[in-house]
Amino acid sequence: MVMASPLRAESMKSVPKGFIPEPYPYHHILDFEIESLTNLGVGVGRDRGWVIQVPYVLPGERVRARIYRNHKNYSSADCMSVLLPSPHRVTPECSLFGECGGCQYQHLNYKSQLEWKRTQVEDSFARIAGISFLVNATVASEQKYKYRSKLTPHFEKPHPSHPFKIGFLKQGTRRSLIDVEHCPIATESINQAIPTVRQKLIERKHSLKKGGTLLFRDTNGEIFTNPNDFVQERVGKLTFQFRAGEFFQNNPFVLTKLVDYVIRQAQPEKSPFLIDAYCGSGLFALSAASHFKEVLGIEISREGFLGAQANAEINRIRNANFILGDASSIFNSINSNFKPCTLLVDPPRKGCDQNFLSQALEFSPNFIVYISCDPSTQARDAKILIEGGYAIREIQPFDLFPQTRHIESVMTLQKKA
Repeated sequence: MVMASPLRAESMKSVPKGFIPEPYPYHHILDFEIESLTNLGVGVGRDRGWVIQVPYVLPGERVRARIYRNHKNYSSADCMSVLLPSPHRVTPECSLFGECGGCQYQHLNYKSQLEWKRTQVEDSFARIAGISFLVNATVASEQKYKYRSKLTPHFEKPHPSHPFKIGFLKQGTRRSLIDVEHCPIATESINQAIPTVRQKLIERKHSLKKGGTLLFRDTNGEIFTNPNDFVQERVGKLTFQFRAGEFFQNNPFVLTKLVDYVIRQAQPEKSPFLIDAYCGSGLFALSAASHFKEVLGIEISREGFLGAQANAEINRIRNANFILGDASSIFNSINSNFKPCTLLVDPPRKGCDQNFLSQALEFSPNFIVYISCDPSTQARDAKILIEGGYAIREIQPFDLFPQTRHIESVMTLQKKA
Protein backbone atom coordinates (compact mmCIF):
# COMPACT_ATOMS: atom_id res chain seq x y z
CA MET A 1 0.00 0.00 0.00
CA VAL A 2 1.30 3.46 -0.94
CA MET A 3 0.58 6.31 1.46
CA ALA A 4 -0.95 9.37 -0.12
CA SER A 5 0.38 12.90 -0.45
CA PRO A 6 -0.43 15.19 2.50
CA LEU A 7 -4.16 15.85 2.81
CA ARG A 8 -5.70 19.28 2.95
CA ALA A 9 -5.95 20.61 6.47
CA GLU A 10 -9.72 20.97 7.07
CA SER A 11 -10.92 19.47 10.31
CA MET A 12 -13.02 16.32 10.08
CA LYS A 13 -15.76 18.15 12.01
CA SER A 14 -15.59 21.45 10.14
CA VAL A 15 -17.78 21.44 7.04
CA PRO A 16 -16.80 24.33 4.70
CA LYS A 17 -19.37 27.03 4.08
CA GLY A 18 -21.35 26.33 0.92
CA PHE A 19 -20.53 22.62 0.85
CA ILE A 20 -23.14 20.68 -1.15
CA PRO A 21 -23.85 17.41 0.75
CA GLU A 22 -25.00 15.40 -2.30
CA PRO A 23 -24.15 12.78 -3.39
CA TYR A 24 -21.61 12.42 -0.54
CA PRO A 25 -21.30 13.95 2.92
CA TYR A 26 -18.19 15.96 3.72
CA HIS A 27 -15.07 13.78 4.16
CA HIS A 28 -16.91 10.63 3.12
CA ILE A 29 -14.35 7.86 2.53
CA LEU A 30 -14.65 5.30 -0.25
CA ASP A 31 -12.52 2.86 -2.29
CA PHE A 32 -12.58 2.71 -6.10
CA GLU A 33 -10.39 2.20 -9.17
CA ILE A 34 -8.80 5.01 -11.20
CA GLU A 35 -9.70 4.72 -14.88
CA SER A 36 -7.87 7.59 -16.59
CA LEU A 37 -6.28 11.02 -16.25
CA THR A 38 -7.76 14.38 -17.19
CA ASN A 39 -5.83 16.93 -19.24
CA LEU A 40 -4.92 18.51 -15.89
CA GLY A 41 -3.23 15.29 -14.79
CA VAL A 42 -5.95 14.44 -12.27
CA GLY A 43 -7.09 10.84 -11.81
CA VAL A 44 -10.67 9.92 -12.71
CA GLY A 45 -12.64 7.04 -11.17
CA ARG A 46 -16.28 6.12 -10.60
CA ASP A 47 -18.41 5.02 -7.67
CA ARG A 48 -21.71 3.51 -8.87
CA GLY A 49 -21.41 5.57 -12.05
CA TRP A 50 -20.62 8.89 -10.33
CA VAL A 51 -17.32 10.49 -11.41
CA ILE A 52 -14.73 11.27 -8.75
CA GLN A 53 -11.51 13.18 -9.44
CA VAL A 54 -8.40 12.57 -7.33
CA PRO A 55 -4.96 14.18 -7.86
CA TYR A 56 -1.64 12.28 -7.77
CA VAL A 57 -3.03 8.84 -8.61
CA LEU A 58 -2.61 6.71 -11.74
CA PRO A 59 -4.86 4.70 -14.06
CA GLY A 60 -5.34 1.13 -12.88
CA GLU A 61 -4.73 1.97 -9.23
CA ARG A 62 -7.23 1.16 -6.51
CA VAL A 63 -7.35 4.03 -4.05
CA ARG A 64 -8.96 5.09 -0.80
CA ALA A 65 -10.16 8.68 -1.15
CA ARG A 66 -11.90 11.31 0.95
CA ILE A 67 -14.52 13.62 -0.56
CA TYR A 68 -14.05 17.36 0.02
CA ARG A 69 -16.29 18.89 -2.68
CA ASN A 70 -19.34 17.87 -4.71
CA HIS A 71 -19.81 19.54 -8.08
CA LYS A 72 -22.74 19.36 -10.47
CA ASN A 73 -21.36 16.42 -12.44
CA TYR A 74 -18.54 15.03 -10.30
CA SER A 75 -16.89 15.10 -6.87
CA SER A 76 -13.36 16.06 -5.85
CA ALA A 77 -11.45 13.96 -3.34
CA ASP A 78 -8.06 13.64 -1.69
CA CYS A 79 -6.21 10.35 -1.90
CA MET A 80 -5.70 8.86 1.55
CA SER A 81 -3.80 5.80 0.33
CA VAL A 82 -3.14 3.75 -2.80
CA LEU A 83 -4.39 0.25 -2.05
CA LEU A 84 -3.15 -1.26 -5.31
CA PRO A 85 -0.36 0.75 -6.98
CA SER A 86 0.23 0.96 -10.73
CA PRO A 87 3.33 -0.79 -12.13
CA HIS A 88 4.13 2.58 -13.74
CA ARG A 89 4.34 4.37 -10.38
CA VAL A 90 7.77 5.69 -9.35
CA THR A 91 9.11 7.58 -6.35
CA PRO A 92 8.95 11.38 -6.93
CA GLU A 93 12.28 13.20 -6.74
CA CYS A 94 10.76 16.20 -4.97
CA SER A 95 9.82 15.93 -1.30
CA LEU A 96 7.12 18.55 -1.89
CA PHE A 97 5.37 16.60 -4.64
CA GLY A 98 1.70 16.41 -3.75
CA GLU A 99 1.80 19.69 -1.83
CA CYS A 100 3.32 21.98 -4.46
CA GLY A 101 1.02 22.55 -7.42
CA GLY A 102 3.84 22.87 -9.98
CA CYS A 103 4.20 19.21 -11.00
CA GLN A 104 1.53 16.58 -11.64
CA TYR A 105 3.46 13.55 -12.97
CA GLN A 106 6.55 12.94 -10.83
CA HIS A 107 4.96 9.70 -9.59
CA LEU A 108 4.62 8.38 -13.17
CA ASN A 109 7.57 6.86 -15.06
CA TYR A 110 8.75 9.00 -17.95
CA LYS A 111 7.80 6.61 -20.77
CA SER A 112 4.22 6.58 -19.47
CA GLN A 113 4.21 10.38 -19.12
CA LEU A 114 4.98 10.67 -22.83
CA GLU A 115 2.23 8.23 -23.80
CA TRP A 116 -0.38 9.94 -21.61
CA LYS A 117 0.46 13.29 -23.17
CA ARG A 118 0.06 11.82 -26.65
CA THR A 119 -3.26 10.28 -25.62
CA GLN A 120 -4.49 13.55 -24.14
CA VAL A 121 -3.79 15.44 -27.39
CA GLU A 122 -5.64 12.74 -29.32
CA ASP A 123 -8.53 12.87 -26.85
CA SER A 124 -8.78 16.68 -27.08
CA PHE A 125 -9.24 16.52 -30.86
CA ALA A 126 -11.85 13.75 -30.58
CA ARG A 127 -13.78 15.27 -27.68
CA ILE A 128 -13.71 18.96 -28.61
CA ALA A 129 -13.61 18.90 -32.40
CA GLY A 130 -14.96 15.45 -33.24
CA ILE A 131 -11.71 14.75 -35.10
CA SER A 132 -10.31 11.22 -35.02
CA PHE A 133 -6.60 11.43 -35.85
CA LEU A 134 -3.61 9.28 -34.88
CA VAL A 135 -1.24 11.57 -32.99
CA ASN A 136 2.51 10.90 -33.20
CA ALA A 137 4.49 9.66 -30.21
CA THR A 138 5.55 12.55 -27.97
CA VAL A 139 9.11 13.81 -28.56
CA ALA A 140 11.00 13.40 -25.27
CA SER A 141 13.18 15.93 -23.50
CA GLU A 142 16.83 14.94 -23.08
CA GLN A 143 16.59 16.18 -19.50
CA LYS A 144 13.72 14.80 -17.41
CA TYR A 145 14.69 16.97 -14.42
CA LYS A 146 16.96 20.04 -14.15
CA TYR A 147 15.70 21.34 -17.50
CA ARG A 148 13.73 24.50 -16.72
CA SER A 149 15.77 27.62 -17.53
CA LYS A 150 13.26 30.12 -16.16
CA LEU A 151 11.66 29.99 -12.72
CA THR A 152 9.29 32.55 -11.18
CA PRO A 153 8.62 31.85 -7.48
CA HIS A 154 6.06 34.03 -5.73
CA PHE A 155 6.23 35.59 -2.29
CA GLU A 156 3.39 36.74 -0.11
CA LYS A 157 2.86 39.93 1.83
CA PRO A 158 4.59 39.48 5.21
CA HIS A 159 2.26 38.84 8.12
CA PRO A 160 3.29 38.70 11.79
CA SER A 161 1.10 35.67 12.53
CA HIS A 162 2.58 33.17 10.04
CA PRO A 163 5.94 32.37 8.36
CA PHE A 164 7.04 34.29 5.27
CA LYS A 165 6.73 31.95 2.27
CA ILE A 166 8.58 32.08 -1.06
CA GLY A 167 7.52 29.45 -3.57
CA PHE A 168 4.57 28.25 -5.60
CA LEU A 169 0.85 27.77 -5.23
CA LYS A 170 -0.19 24.93 -3.00
CA GLN A 171 -1.98 22.10 -4.78
CA GLY A 172 -5.72 22.73 -5.02
CA THR A 173 -5.57 26.39 -3.97
CA ARG A 174 -5.58 29.71 -5.80
CA ARG A 175 -3.78 31.91 -3.27
CA SER A 176 -1.97 29.79 -0.67
CA LEU A 177 1.77 29.42 -1.20
CA ILE A 178 4.02 26.57 -0.22
CA ASP A 179 7.61 27.42 0.69
CA VAL A 180 10.05 26.04 -1.92
CA GLU A 181 13.79 26.16 -1.29
CA HIS A 182 14.78 23.83 -4.14
CA CYS A 183 13.02 22.86 -7.39
CA PRO A 184 14.16 19.61 -9.08
CA ILE A 185 12.86 20.60 -12.53
CA ALA A 186 14.87 23.87 -12.52
CA THR A 187 18.45 23.90 -13.79
CA GLU A 188 21.31 23.33 -11.37
CA SER A 189 22.42 26.94 -11.79
CA ILE A 190 19.01 28.23 -10.74
CA ASN A 191 18.95 25.99 -7.68
CA GLN A 192 22.41 27.21 -6.70
CA ALA A 193 21.17 30.81 -6.91
CA ILE A 194 17.90 30.33 -5.03
CA PRO A 195 19.26 30.35 -1.41
CA THR A 196 21.06 33.69 -1.79
CA VAL A 197 18.12 35.43 -3.44
CA ARG A 198 15.70 34.00 -0.87
CA GLN A 199 17.86 35.15 2.03
CA LYS A 200 18.14 38.71 0.67
CA LEU A 201 14.38 38.89 0.31
CA ILE A 202 13.78 37.50 3.81
CA GLU A 203 16.16 40.10 5.27
CA ARG A 204 14.10 42.95 3.80
CA LYS A 205 10.65 41.42 4.19
CA HIS A 206 9.62 44.02 6.79
CA SER A 207 9.89 46.71 4.11
CA LEU A 208 7.61 44.86 1.69
CA LYS A 209 4.16 46.42 1.24
CA LYS A 210 2.75 43.55 -0.82
CA GLY A 211 3.57 40.17 -2.33
CA GLY A 212 5.28 39.69 -5.66
CA THR A 213 7.24 37.42 -7.97
CA LEU A 214 10.94 36.64 -8.27
CA LEU A 215 12.74 35.80 -11.51
CA PHE A 216 15.51 33.32 -12.19
CA ARG A 217 16.61 33.17 -15.85
CA ASP A 218 19.45 30.77 -16.69
CA THR A 219 21.31 31.43 -19.91
CA ASN A 220 24.38 29.24 -20.31
CA GLY A 221 24.77 28.89 -16.55
CA GLU A 222 24.57 32.63 -15.84
CA ILE A 223 21.60 33.63 -13.68
CA PHE A 224 19.65 36.84 -14.23
CA THR A 225 17.10 38.09 -11.70
CA ASN A 226 16.29 41.49 -13.19
CA PRO A 227 13.46 41.09 -15.75
CA ASN A 228 14.75 44.09 -17.73
CA ASP A 229 18.25 42.70 -18.26
CA PHE A 230 19.06 41.67 -21.82
CA VAL A 231 20.06 38.03 -22.14
CA GLN A 232 21.13 35.81 -25.03
CA GLU A 233 20.12 32.26 -25.87
CA ARG A 234 21.69 30.06 -28.53
CA VAL A 235 19.27 27.93 -30.59
CA GLY A 236 20.88 25.92 -33.36
CA LYS A 237 23.25 28.25 -35.22
CA LEU A 238 21.48 31.45 -34.18
CA THR A 239 21.71 33.78 -31.18
CA PHE A 240 18.56 35.34 -29.76
CA GLN A 241 18.56 38.39 -27.51
CA PHE A 242 15.59 39.26 -25.31
CA ARG A 243 14.80 40.67 -21.89
CA ALA A 244 15.10 38.17 -19.06
CA GLY A 245 11.46 38.57 -18.04
CA GLU A 246 10.04 38.11 -21.54
CA PHE A 247 8.60 34.88 -22.89
CA PHE A 248 11.10 32.51 -24.44
CA GLN A 249 10.76 28.72 -24.49
CA ASN A 250 12.44 27.55 -21.29
CA ASN A 251 13.53 23.98 -22.01
CA PRO A 252 16.72 24.27 -24.09
CA PHE A 253 17.08 20.47 -24.09
CA VAL A 254 14.25 19.94 -26.58
CA LEU A 255 13.85 23.40 -28.15
CA THR A 256 16.15 22.76 -31.14
CA LYS A 257 14.19 19.60 -32.01
CA LEU A 258 10.96 21.60 -31.91
CA VAL A 259 12.34 24.36 -34.14
CA ASP A 260 13.79 21.92 -36.69
CA TYR A 261 10.52 20.01 -36.85
CA VAL A 262 8.48 23.18 -37.40
CA ILE A 263 10.76 24.22 -40.26
CA ARG A 264 10.38 20.82 -41.96
CA GLN A 265 6.61 20.94 -41.56
CA ALA A 266 6.51 24.41 -43.12
CA GLN A 267 7.45 22.73 -46.44
CA PRO A 268 10.02 25.27 -47.75
CA GLU A 269 10.51 23.20 -50.92
CA LYS A 270 6.83 23.76 -51.79
CA SER A 271 6.20 27.18 -50.23
CA PRO A 272 8.99 29.73 -50.80
CA PHE A 273 7.34 32.28 -48.48
CA LEU A 274 6.68 32.02 -44.73
CA ILE A 275 4.40 34.16 -42.54
CA ASP A 276 4.93 33.91 -38.77
CA ALA A 277 1.79 35.46 -37.31
CA TYR A 278 2.81 35.47 -33.64
CA CYS A 279 6.55 35.85 -34.05
CA GLY A 280 7.66 37.21 -30.65
CA SER A 281 11.40 37.84 -30.71
CA GLY A 282 11.71 35.90 -33.96
CA LEU A 283 12.61 32.37 -32.84
CA PHE A 284 10.78 30.46 -35.58
CA ALA A 285 10.84 33.14 -38.29
CA LEU A 286 14.59 33.70 -38.09
CA SER A 287 15.44 30.03 -37.61
CA ALA A 288 13.50 29.25 -40.80
CA ALA A 289 14.77 32.20 -42.87
CA SER A 290 17.66 30.34 -44.54
CA HIS A 291 15.17 27.78 -45.89
CA PHE A 292 12.76 30.29 -47.49
CA LYS A 293 12.94 32.99 -50.14
CA GLU A 294 11.36 35.49 -47.76
CA VAL A 295 9.96 35.46 -44.23
CA LEU A 296 7.48 37.90 -42.71
CA GLY A 297 6.91 38.09 -38.96
CA ILE A 298 4.04 39.85 -37.19
CA GLU A 299 4.10 40.79 -33.50
CA ILE A 300 1.56 42.76 -31.45
CA SER A 301 4.06 43.64 -28.70
CA ARG A 302 6.38 46.55 -29.52
CA GLU A 303 9.05 44.98 -27.29
CA GLY A 304 8.84 41.69 -29.21
CA PHE A 305 8.78 43.48 -32.58
CA LEU A 306 11.93 45.46 -31.78
CA GLY A 307 13.54 42.30 -30.43
CA ALA A 308 12.82 40.41 -33.65
CA GLN A 309 14.35 43.21 -35.71
CA ALA A 310 17.41 43.27 -33.45
CA ASN A 311 17.81 39.50 -33.67
CA ALA A 312 17.69 39.68 -37.46
CA GLU A 313 20.58 42.16 -37.31
CA ILE A 314 22.54 40.11 -34.75
CA ASN A 315 22.35 37.06 -37.01
CA ARG A 316 22.78 39.05 -40.26
CA ILE A 317 19.54 37.78 -41.74
CA ARG A 318 18.38 39.93 -44.65
CA ASN A 319 15.33 38.05 -45.97
CA ALA A 320 13.20 38.45 -42.84
CA ASN A 321 10.98 41.47 -42.28
CA PHE A 322 8.73 42.26 -39.34
CA ILE A 323 5.44 44.12 -38.89
CA LEU A 324 4.21 45.65 -35.64
CA GLY A 325 0.49 44.97 -35.47
CA ASP A 326 -2.36 42.76 -34.35
CA ALA A 327 -2.20 39.27 -35.82
CA SER A 328 -5.97 39.55 -36.32
CA SER A 329 -5.65 42.28 -38.96
CA ILE A 330 -2.45 41.52 -40.84
CA PHE A 331 -3.44 39.91 -44.09
CA ASN A 332 -4.64 43.09 -45.79
CA SER A 333 -1.12 44.49 -45.53
CA ILE A 334 0.57 41.46 -47.09
CA ASN A 335 1.43 41.59 -50.77
CA SER A 336 -0.71 39.18 -52.79
CA ASN A 337 2.47 38.02 -54.53
CA PHE A 338 3.66 36.57 -51.20
CA LYS A 339 2.58 33.12 -52.43
CA PRO A 340 2.71 30.17 -52.38
CA CYS A 341 3.25 30.47 -48.66
CA THR A 342 3.06 28.69 -45.33
CA LEU A 343 1.37 30.32 -42.35
CA LEU A 344 2.96 29.66 -38.97
CA VAL A 345 0.85 30.39 -35.88
CA ASP A 346 2.01 30.14 -32.27
CA PRO A 347 -0.80 31.89 -30.36
CA PRO A 348 -1.22 32.32 -26.59
CA ARG A 349 -3.04 29.64 -24.60
CA LYS A 350 -6.47 31.00 -25.58
CA GLY A 351 -5.77 30.15 -29.22
CA CYS A 352 -6.68 32.18 -32.32
CA ASP A 353 -9.74 34.40 -32.46
CA GLN A 354 -12.47 33.96 -35.08
CA ASN A 355 -11.46 37.12 -36.96
CA PHE A 356 -7.90 35.90 -37.43
CA LEU A 357 -9.00 32.43 -38.57
CA SER A 358 -11.45 33.94 -41.07
CA GLN A 359 -8.73 36.15 -42.52
CA ALA A 360 -6.29 33.24 -42.67
CA LEU A 361 -8.81 31.14 -44.59
CA GLU A 362 -9.42 33.97 -47.03
CA PHE A 363 -5.67 34.50 -47.54
CA SER A 364 -5.48 30.76 -48.25
CA PRO A 365 -1.89 29.66 -47.50
CA ASN A 366 -0.79 26.28 -48.87
CA PHE A 367 0.15 25.01 -45.43
CA ILE A 368 -0.60 26.02 -41.85
CA VAL A 369 1.70 24.99 -39.01
CA TYR A 370 -0.06 25.60 -35.70
CA ILE A 371 2.02 25.44 -32.49
CA SER A 372 0.03 25.30 -29.26
CA CYS A 373 0.58 25.00 -25.52
CA ASP A 374 -3.09 24.01 -25.12
CA PRO A 375 -4.34 21.13 -27.30
CA SER A 376 -7.97 21.93 -26.41
CA THR A 377 -7.92 25.38 -28.05
CA GLN A 378 -5.82 23.97 -30.88
CA ALA A 379 -8.49 21.32 -31.49
CA ARG A 380 -11.22 23.98 -31.42
CA ASP A 381 -9.40 26.04 -34.05
CA ALA A 382 -8.57 22.93 -36.11
CA LYS A 383 -12.28 22.27 -36.59
CA ILE A 384 -12.75 25.76 -38.08
CA LEU A 385 -9.75 25.37 -40.38
CA ILE A 386 -10.92 21.96 -41.59
CA GLU A 387 -14.39 23.33 -42.30
CA GLY A 388 -12.61 26.10 -44.25
CA GLY A 389 -10.94 23.69 -46.63
CA TYR A 390 -7.86 22.27 -44.87
CA ALA A 391 -6.87 18.74 -43.91
CA ILE A 392 -4.60 17.68 -41.05
CA ARG A 393 -1.33 16.13 -42.20
CA GLU A 394 0.30 15.49 -38.85
CA ILE A 395 0.02 16.22 -35.12
CA GLN A 396 3.23 16.05 -33.11
CA PRO A 397 3.46 16.62 -29.33
CA PHE A 398 6.73 17.78 -27.71
CA ASP A 399 7.50 17.37 -24.02
CA LEU A 400 8.82 20.79 -23.10
CA PHE A 401 7.72 20.33 -19.49
CA PRO A 402 8.56 16.84 -18.11
CA GLN A 403 6.93 15.91 -14.78
CA THR A 404 4.05 18.33 -15.48
CA ARG A 405 0.75 18.11 -17.33
CA HIS A 406 1.81 20.69 -19.94
CA ILE A 407 2.12 19.69 -23.60
CA GLU A 408 3.38 21.53 -26.68
CA SER A 409 1.51 20.31 -29.76
CA VAL A 410 2.39 21.05 -33.39
CA MET A 411 -0.35 20.50 -35.98
CA THR A 412 0.30 20.71 -39.72
CA LEU A 413 -2.56 21.34 -42.14
CA GLN A 414 -2.59 21.44 -45.93
CA LYS A 415 -5.06 23.20 -48.18
CA LYS A 416 -7.26 20.72 -50.02
CA ALA A 417 -6.99 20.68 -53.80
